Amino acid sequence: MLGAADIIRDSINEFSRLQNWMILVKDSSPDAYKSMHDRYIELKVTLSSLGVNLAELDKIKE
Repeated sequence: MLGAADIIRDSINEFSRLQNWMILVKDSSPDAYKSMHDRYIELKVTLSSLGVNLAELDKIKE
């Protein structure tokens, strides 16, 4: 069973990877970007609710 620290770590890793992919596809694949953006919002809400300060982590800033 995952502890809170594991969940936070995994979510931060996914958030970071997702943002990198979003930056790469933003102009070339708007449909993919929109789908990724939905997950970006979900992760942002999750991390915020866990008390993670996203100021340094958020590259998209939407």
